Amino acid sequence: MDMPSAQTLLDAITRASRDEPDSGIISAVNHGIGRAGIIPVWSGEGNVPTPEAFCRPAIDSLLKGETFYTWQRGIPPLRAALARYHTRHYGRPFDAENFFVTGGGMQAIQTILQMIAGEGDEIVLPTPAWPNYAGPMRLSGARPVEVPLDFANGSWHLDLDRLFSAITPRSKAIVLNSPSNPLGWTASLDDLKAVRDECRKRGLWIVGDEVYSRFYYGKAGETRAPSFLDICDTEEQLLLANTFSKNWAMTGWRVGWLQAPKAVGAAIERIIQYNTSGTAAFLQQGCAVALDIGEDFVAEQVARARANRDLVAASLREHAQIRFELPRGAFYMFFAIAGMKDSLATTLRIIDEAGVGFAPGGTFGPGGEGFLRMCFLRDPAKLAEAMDRFGKWLRTSRPV
Repeated sequence: MDMPSAQTLLDAITRASRDEPDSGIISAVNHGIGRAGIIPVWSGEGNVPTPEAFCRPAIDSLLKGETFYTWQRGIPPLRAALARYHTRHYGRPFDAENFFVTGGGMQAIQTILQMIAGEGDEIVLPTPAWPNYAGPMRLSGARPVEVPLDFANGSWHLDLDRLFSAITPRSKAIVLNSPSNPLGWTASLDDLKAVRDECRKRGLWIVGDEVYSRFYYGKAGETRAPSFLDICDTEEQLLLANTFSKNWAMTGWRVGWLQAPKAVGAAIERIIQYNTSGTAAFLQQGCAVALDIGEDFVAEQVARARANRDLVAASLREHAQIRFELPRGAFYMFFAIAGMKDSLATTLRIIDEAGVGFAPGGTFGPGGEGFLRMCFLRDPAKLAEAMDRFGKWLRTSRPV
């Protein structure tokens, strides 16, 4: 039998999976990873490994033989720890029954999309946004309705009238990521109230991504960004995706959580069962401990991110062709280079010519082309070296 051609094989898979564009982040990583001397700032993670205090409970659990199937919703100790964590940070009681453990924040997002949207449905999404929203929507047959923020006078603005005018009879939800990846833009409490009120009026789901809520550079004493949990009831149409990856330096653990009304708990449990059959119990033991004892580590992470943000901003301000807003949250700098038309081509050139790995802004959707993203939660010395290399490149080269 003759083997099928590559095109025949491609024709035999779904159009959505065949035609979905590559992530520009992955394109940059694949182009530069493994190169000698490369300084990567393309991915959203820090350089500090998971603290031993969080690892030890996972190791002990593994060695004790906790290697079997477990609760689809997550082990009771972790769900109880999630309730305690939220009670501490939001000043009111939370119930473990509202929390569902997932395989990273990405599975939390996938679970939300599988539950609320199908073929032909629409989800309203402000952009520039992490591409792992719009991509899964398209793969599931739903349509992302992308509403660009405005970048004017050196800052990003969400036009609520434009956002709400994008709602149609097919709309199922508004997704709001605050603090934002890639912008660092952070919604005010008034912004959140307006989105809440519009979703209530229209019967839409509020989908919140508050992964970076602790990476917030507000006033002294503020330890988190404004949240939908400040103004919403846990039993209304509110779904929040989160992860252990960022706060507790656990990106490789692939554990996250979804907060949802109790009424949809059985549906979430079914989706988890059919997708992954749960998250490893021994990993969850480490996550529970991180929630309970990890506050000093989180504070150190945020302080380091703030200092690094200021280091990067000072470097970028030396170049007249660079425009950016100092981010109020998250740990990304999203900056424009005058004359840049193709952010991916420029990213690849900078990797080749300067040995610094950014992420192309165009991959973050409408409004992102002409910008580059960098993660500044890195070793300060390496970060300073990266900015020095990039500054030299700017002085001798032109973007594409």
